Amino acid sequence: MLRFVLLLALAVDVHAAAAAVDIDTAAAVYQDAAIREQVRASLGAMPQQIRRLFEGDSAAKLNAEQLAAVTAAAKRGFRIDVFEAPALSVFASNLDPATVKKTEAFLSSDVGKRMVAADVAVSSMDQGEIDKVMNGETTAPTTPQREAIFDKLERASRSTESAVQIFLSMDTAVAVGTAVGSGTDPGPVEERSQKAGEESRAALEENMRKPLRRYLAYGYRDLSDADLKHVLAFLESTAGKRYVSAYIASMNAGFDAMGRRCGEQLGESLRELAQAQLATTQREGAPQPDAPAPKN
Repeated sequence: MLRFVLLLALAVDVHAAAAAVDIDTAAAVYQDAAIREQVRASLGAMPQQIRRLFEGDSAAKLNAEQLAAVTAAAKRGFRIDVFEAPALSVFASNLDPATVKKTEAFLSSDVGKRMVAADVAVSSMDQGEIDKVMNGETTAPTTPQREAIFDKLERASRSTESAVQIFLSMDTAVAVGTAVGSGTDPGPVEERSQKAGEESRAALEENMRKPLRRYLAYGYRDLSDADLKHVLAFLESTAGKRYVSAYIASMNAGFDAMGRRCGEQLGESLRELAQAQLATTQREGAPQPDAPAPKN
């Protein structure tokens, strides 16, 4: 799977009746898929992305000091140590021994190893390079046949739906965390955020599908058509479908945890700034003591 903002989503179609696996088994798959490296590579861009969420919110109208608090909170919240515990727990609970066996077989194959290497390489691109790829300024050689394969790969990996879901889930997590950190009731905040997300979901998916296919095609540009068909065959298999569901459920849990931590930190910071501003206003508005009377 490619960088989290492109391939993550709320898990669906998880077969709860099958036995889960232990954390150590899930961690082995997590390591072989190089998930830590991919997630860690994405975290450096998160403070700026979270700041943009607030800068684009006309209702928030944060000043420079408050926006600086947003950046600082994102740096404290979006860390690999905050991500990994919930992500691995959910990953383990959504896998089963049969899926692990077939997934490990794929990941250890030549094509699987080269796919993972491509995932790691593309996750390490800076945001400027990613923007050029998604805007179509930087492209990889292609053919109609190859485009058709990428269309199937995008759907099998649920990249568009997952990218939108992780964005909406993270937005809600930050909002809820901010409410908790500031000492206000998170219930109405969560309800409003989820409602707004559902209203915008279809438009977001429509706008993101083509850029995400470009990103997918560029990330796997060194894989042959035969390689891509091998990847697709795994993703469309029963084990592959369950792996994708477990993977994106895991990512959703990890980024939700980071979003909430970021929001809690931000809520506390905004509350402290408001208290400091109130204290300053009260001092400036207080009557000044009378000047001492001159001595005779």
